[in-house]
Amino acid sequence: MAKVDVVMHTLARLGDALAIRSWAPAPGGDRITDHQLRLLRLLDDSDPVMVGELADHLGVTASTMSLNLKRLEASGLAERSRDPADRRVMNVLLTAKGRAIRDSAPLFDAARVDALLMSLRPDELERALAGLSVLAEAASRLDADHLRYVDSLAGGASR
Repeated sequence: MAKVDVVMHTLARLGDALAIRSWAPAPGGDRITDHQLRLLRLLDDSDPVMVGELADHLGVTASTMSLNLKRLEASGLAERSRDPADRRVMNVLLTAKGRAIRDSAPLFDAARVDALLMSLRPDELERALAGLSVLAEAASRLDADHLRYVDSLAGGASR
């Protein structure tokens, strides 16, 4: 397996294993599922997304997606409307409440991360943390390189 494949596979496995399973934005508040959070993370509050695009992205049918969106809409987290240019198309926007929940929800479950770390031997934990630090530093360099490239395309406009 190529190095890229190993990293992609490993990050996906970690993400799946450590992702939150549900989220209650406030103590005693309604819980939303990880699937609903995934949907909220795909939505925007100014640029509508078509129901069909969401269904394709998550690998479900349009009717299944409509059912999920109906629940989000009933909770006030998203709103659906017909596309004015093509009345057959249903668009979805994130509401302010949906944005607040999406932005407050962590990607990972701290208890699951802690359990994973506690399962490691001390030498494994040290190696894992060192490896994560190296990857995080490389990601920062990659981001900085990208920003420099975009800045150069704009003729250094952000300086």
